[in-house]
Amino acid sequence: MSLKSITNPKKRLTVILILTAVHSFFVGIGLIVQIPILMDWFGFGRIIQPFFPAQGGIFHILMSAAYMLAALRPDKNEDLIKFIIIVKITATLFLLIYFLCIDHIWMVLLSCFSDGVLALLIVLTFNSYKNTNHHNE
Repeated sequence: MSLKSITNPKKRLTVILILTAVHSFFVGIGLIVQIPILMDWFGFGRIIQPFFPAQGGIFHILMSAAYMLAALRPDKNEDLIKFIIIVKITATLFLLIYFLCIDHIWMVLLSCFSDGVLALLIVLTFNSYKNTNHHNE
């Protein structure tokens, strides 16, 4: 990757959205598969009824598809990118409230942090992209 591509706002936005898609896809797979030793290590204990975690996994995989759609054509998917920002901010707030008020699971706090960082990166790269003459790229 050249220095020019790193400074290109569209390419930065695309890279962040692709990384977000990959992250969400693997979180989704983890929630569907629910390997007991990993779920316990992450702080969730034994999953007695796997339906809702698996449903959350499907949601993550669907969102990863949305992130990829936005990454492939940010110029045609600006409303989708705005929706993605809302999703990431909502996830961050939900995870923070859950950690503070319900259960102090370290993976919930780490997920809160990672979703917050991804939300911030998407906001910053999207704003940078919008502030350039991106329609000529």
